[in-house]
Amino acid sequence: MIEVANLTKRYGSFTAVDDLTFAVQPGIVTGFLGPNGSGKSTTMRMILGLDAPTAGTATVGGRALSRHDRPLTSLGFLLDAGAVHPTRSAFDHLRALAVTNGIPTSRVDEVLEIVGLGEVGRRRSGGFSLGMGQRLGIAAALLGDPEVVMLDEPVNGLDPEGILWIRHLLQDLARDGRTVFVSSHLMSEMELMAEHFVIIGQGRLIEDISVDELRVMAAGEKTHVRADRLDDLVGLLRADGVDIVSDDRETVSVSGLDPGDIGAVARDNGIALTALVPEQRSLEDVFMSLTADAVQYHGAPNKVAAG
Repeated sequence: MIEVANLTKRYGSFTAVDDLTFAVQPGIVTGFLGPNGSGKSTTMRMILGLDAPTAGTATVGGRALSRHDRPLTSLGFLLDAGAVHPTRSAFDHLRALAVTNGIPTSRVDEVLEIVGLGEVGRRRSGGFSLGMGQRLGIAAALLGDPEVVMLDEPVNGLDPEGILWIRHLLQDLARDGRTVFVSSHLMSEMELMAEHFVIIGQGRLIEDISVDELRVMAAGEKTHVRADRLDDLVGLLRADGVDIVSDDRETVSVSGLDPGDIGAVARDNGIALTALVPEQRSLEDVFMSLTADAVQYHGAPNKVAAG
């Protein structure tokens, strides 16, 4: 488990992380979400002990990571996949990490196979594509067979097959009872991978929420309805004080009534429904609305360049 309590990091007058508190539970994939510049990477660096907090604590398994005898066997992490000497092979890079952490070198070939680099493990990493570099970084995170895995933007540079692979890998690790913590600014990818979300903006906690709770937030207030006797159904619903807006001659939008209740009114009055479609926002839309006030960088409206 990762536990963050009242974590704060200031750089002079700038507060990068502001009194942040959350826990990452084992057995599920937890997505760490926020716009660019929201403090995700700074928070992860403090969990790893790479940056000292101004206030608060960050622990792994109840202790600061610096107090673990062999940190890589407690927490495997990916912060910067490019942090590999380009003249060193993937195998030699991982072997150096293994030796310094008391990990058998036989594990190196195992993780290279897991991430799909078995055939290129002896090649210099400087010739790797961005996606291959990501896979090598993930191999380093898995090297110590840790109980906690923490990855910063792991899908960067991966092709569709690679994205599907990392999604299944992390879900398998979680099913194995491990703690899996994955940062991203892309809700569209995280909603396919994670079961819980920690959402931050400008260094502050916005939501600590399950995917099911987030989907409830995504549910719209309107239901679009078509029926063979639409006018009769509208009259019945309006008699009960329900708000109805006509979309066109064949469809109406009903607010303030559950779709199941609309169906019951139609059934009880012998009206056949031809469509009953609840309005639904995407989780990406919900994420954008939650973090709208915390976006640090805004692009200008699109304009056609002047000649």
